[in-house]
This record gives sequence, C-alpha cells and structure tokens, in this order.
Amino acid sequence: MRAAVLIALKDLRQRVRDKSFFLWGIVAPVGLAAIFSLLLGSVADGDSISTTFGAVDLDGGEQGRVFVEEVLGAVEDAGVVDGIEVYGSRDAAEAEVSTGALDAAFVIPEGFTAAVASGGETAIEVIGYIDSPIGTEVARSIATRYVGEVNGVGAAIGTVAALEGAMPSQADLDEMVSGILQISSPLRVGTIEAADKELESSTFYSAAMAVMFLFLIVQFGVLGLLEERENGTLNRLLAAPMRRFSVVLGKALTSFTIGVLSMTAVIVITTFALGADWGDPIGVAVLVLAGVIAALGLMMMVAAFARTAEQAANLQAIFGFLLAMLGGAFFPVAAAGGLVETLSKITPHAWFLRGLGDLAGGAGLSGIVGALWPILLFAAVTGGLAAIRLRKVVAP
Repeated sequence: MRAAVLIALKDLRQRVRDKSFFLWGIVAPVGLAAIFSLLLGSVADGDSISTTFGAVDLDGGEQGRVFVEEVLGAVEDAGVVDGIEVYGSRDAAEAEVSTGALDAAFVIPEGFTAAVASGGETAIEVIGYIDSPIGTEVARSIATRYVGEVNGVGAAIGTVAALEGAMPSQADLDEMVSGILQISSPLRVGTIEAADKELESSTFYSAAMAVMFLFLIVQFGVLGLLEERENGTLNRLLAAPMRRFSVVLGKALTSFTIGVLSMTAVIVITTFALGADWGDPIGVAVLVLAGVIAALGLMMMVAAFARTAEQAANLQAIFGFLLAMLGGAFFPVAAAGGLVETLSKITPHAWFLRGLGDLAGGAGLSGIVGALWPILLFAAVTGGLAAIRLRKVVAP
C-alpha cells in the first residue's frame, strides 16, 4: 500500500506542475457552467416571458366592451401580460405587431355583439408577431376561452328556448345569463404543491459540466500505466520490491484523487460564484464518490484495451463526450423520448443529475439510492472488464 501511495503522490505532483489538472479539472468546467448559465439560464429556469397585447374594438357593443375591459383587463391585472394597448383601427394594431412592439393583437369585428345575441357566426381575430409564437399562442388561448364561454351561454339559452317552445323575454334572458355565469364548472384546473426536483440553471450546468469533465480528467492517472510502458519506466517499477498490483493501485489512486479534488473544487466555486445549490452535502458527497468510481472504471477499461496512451486518451474523450450528450449534460434527453431517452439510462451522467434532482426535491441519502446503484453498476461492469486485461498491461 505504501508503494501505491508513493506512486500516486509522484503522479499528482506532476499534474500540479504541468497545470493540466487546473485547466481540465477546474477552469474548463466552471467556465463552461458560467457561460451556459448566462446564455440559457432564463430559458432553463422557466422565467416568465414578457408579453404585450393590443386590442381593437370595431364592434362598439356590450360584448366587445366586456372582452376589452373585463377579460383583457383581468388578464393584465393578474400579471399574465405586461400591458394591454387599445387601438382605434386594425391597421394601427397590425403595424405595431409587424414591428414587434406587440406580441399579438385582438380584433373584435363589427357586429360581434349582435351576432352573439342572435346566435350568428362571428370570431375574434388574433394577429400574432412571427417571432413571438408563445405570446401568440397565449393570445389565441385567451380568445378561445372567451368565445367558449359565450358559446356555452348561447347553447344554454337555445336549450331553454327549445324546451319551452318560445324565446324568453329580455328580462328572463338577463336573469338566465346571470345565473349561468354563476354556475361552477364541473371541471377545475389548478395546481397542487409538490416537491420540485428540477435543478436551477446554475446548478444544472455546474453539475453537468463537472461530471462531463470528470470522465476526461481521470485519465491523467490511469494513462500513466501506458505512458510508463512506452517510456520504458514501467519495467523499472516492476523490478522494484513491490507487487504489480501496487502499480495499478497507485495509478488508480491518482485518478481517484484528481476526480474528487476536481468535483470538490467545482462544487465550492460554483456555489459561491454562480449561486449553485447542490443540495444535501452528504448526499452530494456520496453521488460524487460514485461518479468518480464510475469514471475510473471506464478509464481503466479503456486503458486496458488501448495499445498506446494516445489511443487511450482519444477513446476516453470520445466516450466522455458521447456519454455526456446521451446523459443530458447539454440538453434534456427526456424531451427527446424514444431511443435517446432509453440510451440515457445506461450513462452515469443521467443518474448523477437525477440524483441531484432528488436532493433538490428534499430527498435525503435514502432518497438517492435509485440513482446511486446504476452508477455503481456501471463502475462494476467497466471495472470488471478492465480487470481482465490489466494484468497484461503491467506484465514485464
């Protein structure tokens, strides 16, 4: 064991001197996390979208007034949109939409109130800005909901008239409409409180970049086996009074230490510099250790089957970026569905991020077991394959 520790200390001093650890283990993941958070943070966090609507009342009747003043006014008061601008003509509103000053505009046509009263055909026109599809869809939903309410009232009045064989008087109509509007809907859409397992953008990108570069920097230790063999120094180590296992263990300790130090540094820096919230420290520590072991297992497998250190480094880079993409380090693979989502479940990256999501939702150490065992299974499989070949790598 002492020989393995001495080998690990020698390799660690070398990586500190050539600055490769600082560049790939700290600067790169923290820098990319900061860039992604700044560029995509508002989208990833689901921040509210700024929208401004316009309205044109060409009808001038009661229904047009109700829609503009009460419906759109209530929408503005509720904070759904930033503002409602009223225009005197369709051309004026359309001009504002075409320049992007408005996200969408409602046009209430002439005769709208009369058509509603007589059961005729009419519609509220929605003009949307081409580069604001979300704002346009929100406007369309508002208009559709209002028209649906109007149609519901009309259908109820028509049913009463058909049953009684005559159209009710105006007084009866007013009373009927008032009663209909007070009836509670049999279906109600609402929200319930639930644990939020979605990571904020700063935390997500910090974790994603950290685990991605983790699978790249662990090569600094294990690749030493191949470098020692190419440089001819491996035979000197094997000639020393120690077991071959000590050489492998020393290189593995180097990779393990580099991985833990890198993850720890990224967690600390992103917490204070980017405001990342990693969750329960004990749960995070367990996930980090599992991730480092998985990365070490993959690197040992690559080193065991590669012929040269350069080939092993290239293969590790390919596997590292491929697993990161499949694991959702760059985009949410769950939204893709299908084969991509299925393949993501074989990557430690996906389970690492899922475990952090569980911690964000308030889960403790027991709550991340479901995300922990796939990472350790990955490590066991890759490490087992590596053990079959590593004896040949360190053979004299």
